[in-house]
Amino acid sequence: MNKKLYPCLWCNNNAKEMADFYVSVFPEVKILGETPMVVSLEIFGQKLMLLNAGDRHKFTEAISLVVECETQEEIDTYWAKLTSNGGEEIECGWCKDKYGLRWQIVPTILGSLMSDPAKAPAVMAAFMKMKKFDIEKLINA
Repeated sequence: MNKKLYPCLWCNNNAKEMADFYVSVFPEVKILGETPMVVSLEIFGQKLMLLNAGDRHKFTEAISLVVECETQEEIDTYWAKLTSNGGEEIECGWCKDKYGLRWQIVPTILGSLMSDPAKAPAVMAAFMKMKKFDIEKLINA
């Protein structure tokens, strides 16, 4: 039997609205199924369950979804869409969408920049001053 792990996100009875929003943000989204209680979707091949459970629990900083981006254009696009209409910019590549879910929009090159012991402190100092990551500034740090 093939078991898979995927997150279930507690939504304030707006799972379908959230799913539709993510369809507008990401190019690779599929709605896998929908019931009055649950909307299942897949973003970049990762399954998510959105549960219409009410307002008892809110999203917190304790969890975020990471989107790795090859280009600055990708970073700029996701950042603009996720922070629109009530979203929020947060430091170090984090942002919050209008539903309160936190995202990390990071360049794929960040791991290699941070693995270089000579470069890592300068890269970290650079991104600590950023909200949205700027690939060129990270490379030149």
